Order: sequence, then structure tokens, then C-alpha cells
Amino acid sequence: GAVVLLAGEPGVGKSTLLLDVAQQWALGAGSPSLVVSGEESVSQVRLRAERMGTLHEQLYLAAESDLASVLGHLDAVKPGLLVLDSVQTISTSGTEGVPGGVTQVRAVTAALVSVAKERGIATVLVGHVTKDGQVAGPRVLEHLVDVVLHFEGDKHSSLRLVRGVKNRFGAADEVGCFEMHEGGISSLADPSGLFLTRYAEPVPGTCVTVAMEGRRALVTEVQALIGATVAGSPRRTVSGLDSARLAMVLAVLQRRTERLTLHDREVFAATVGGIRVVEPAADLAVALAVASGGLNLAIAPHLVAIGEVGLTGEVRRVGAVPRRLAEAARLGFKVALVPPGCGPASTGAGPGQMQVTEVTDVRSALHHAARASAE
Repeated sequence: GAVVLLAGEPGVGKSTLLLDVAQQWALGAGSPSLVVSGEESVSQVRLRAERMGTLHEQLYLAAESDLASVLGHLDAVKPGLLVLDSVQTISTSGTEGVPGGVTQVRAVTAALVSVAKERGIATVLVGHVTKDGQVAGPRVLEHLVDVVLHFEGDKHSSLRLVRGVKNRFGAADEVGCFEMHEGGISSLADPSGLFLTRYAEPVPGTCVTVAMEGRRALVTEVQALIGATVAGSPRRTVSGLDSARLAMVLAVLQRRTERLTLHDREVFAATVGGIRVVEPAADLAVALAVASGGLNLAIAPHLVAIGEVGLTGEVRRVGAVPRRLAEAARLGFKVALVPPGCGPASTGAGPGQMQVTEVTDVRSALHHAARASAE
């Protein structure tokens, strides 16, 4: 009886993901699954299913755009799972307005929620999004359903994230990681390897941090390249990072360290694997990567840096440090730089044989990173 709304940009893979979900349901749930497409014909959906290998005798397909016809299919099939792709394409004759309009979307969603609760059908509604990434249609749409999920991903990367926004049955901060490929979509139980680069020799301009995506800790590499000296305003180019936070970190490094000169040099910073890291906990890794590139000093590949950098150069505390350290230790990292109060004595962190060092400011972090690299 749960109703889930899955929203995402066009072409990100919503239909592919849900077709796989419907096939998994048909395989193991003991009841049929019904996929109703208002955007594609049955033959088009079947072609995708054949390509993905998701055909099953308990998986039913229908192409409908009328609510009464959808309800008729429910009576005929009696599914345990209904996938409706998408709610903006379905209309009902008893309500005024065009398909996808506020009135129609509200009426269709309310009717489907009522049927799902009455008959105990697990229902997944696909929703369109607006230019700014919000769910299209009336705001009441998100209030009517039990769970709201956002399906995110860069079209130039194979990584896809399903992020919980609302959940009446549990926590709303969980994230699922998936990978798109020619055969469809598959889940990633351990996605951290996507965001790291393995080097034969240590390379200046890189540092590893641990980002939190919901409750999941992801070990992520940050790269920085210090370009040529230019007159005027040098470029500051970022990919996967917050440009405002990079500008702040560069200003702190310029002011709080003696050997770095960055005000007249181009700076390029990026994450590996297409992941976007905007949380302040990545500040220290960005600072070390920039300093490593500027000083031509390679940081030890077994070191991770976690912490927020303030304007006075201090390293501030961040959340979920024990979980971040546990993930880094699981992947073989030996040294961790963390904010004050986040070391083993205060949190019980430092899993395995990991050496956890508390650093109070950027200068001490640079000192410890250089010493770890020398060792």
C-alpha cells in the first residue's frame, strides 16, 4: 500500500531502473507486477526489457494515458506492484484541465493513492522535474505520497544516485548508488572505487577525503592543478566542488602559509568519478591538494584528510567522523588528519591500524601531510 514518487531529469534512467525493479518483484514477490507507460508504446518498453534481460511471465506491460483504463488493468492483472510512468501523462475524464496540469495531476495522484491503500498495491509513480530540479506539478503531490525519491546523475558519468527526500516509514537521508551501462542498470554495494585513482607513483595535486552521501561514507579523491601566472584575474575552475568554498580555501592558503603564492595563478580543482562534493568536510582535502600542487609535493596515497577550514585557517569539527574513518580504514588508508576533538580519545575512532592525527589549523595539516609523505 505504499506510494513512492520517483523524480528525475529526462534521460537519467528512471524507466530503466523501474523496469528492473518490476522484474525483480515478478521474480521473487509471488505476485505480478504491472508497468503502465504513458510515454512509450508497449513495443518500445518490451525492446528495452529484452535488451536488459528483464522479461518475465509475471511482468505485465501496458501503454495507457487514461486513468479509467489503468484502473481496469489493475482489476484484470491484480498486481502486487504498479509502476506508472509517468503521473504527468495520465488524465481522468472527470476532472477539467490538460494532462500534466495541476488539477489533473492532483486528481490522478489522489485516485491512485486511494486505490493503492485500499487494495494493498505497492505503487511507484514517476514524476517529471522542473528546470531547477523540483518535482513538477502541485506541491500537494509530495504530501499525498508516502516516499519521495530523487534520481540524480550526470549524463556524462555512469554513476546514478537515488536520494531519499521524504519517507514516512524511516529515515530520509539514505542514498542508493547505481551504475548505468549498456545492459541496463546495476546497484553498487561499494562505489568508493569509482572516485579514486590508483597511481604507480605519488602525484602532486591530489588528496583523498571521505564525503557523506546521506548515511553512506564515500572515499573521494580531490585533484588540483596550479596553472601559469597571469596578469589580471586568474581563472578559478571547479568540477564537482563548490566554487565559493574553493575561493575561500585559496584565500586562507594565501594568507596563512608563507610559501604559497596563488593570487596571480590559475587554479583548477575537481573530484574524480563525477561525484559532487559540496560539504565543508572536504575543505581540508581541497587545501592539501592545492598546496600539494603549488609546492610540487606529493601527498602520501594512504592519507585521508577530513575537516572544515575557517577563515582564520583553523580546522573545524564535522559530523560522522567515526563512520568516515571506518570506511577509509576498510579501503586500506593508514593515516587520517581530523579536526580537534575527533581523534581516538574523544570518539573511539581510529579503526584497524589507522593512525589518526588531530590538526588545529591548515599549517599543521600541511606539516603532518609532508611528514607522512616523507615516511
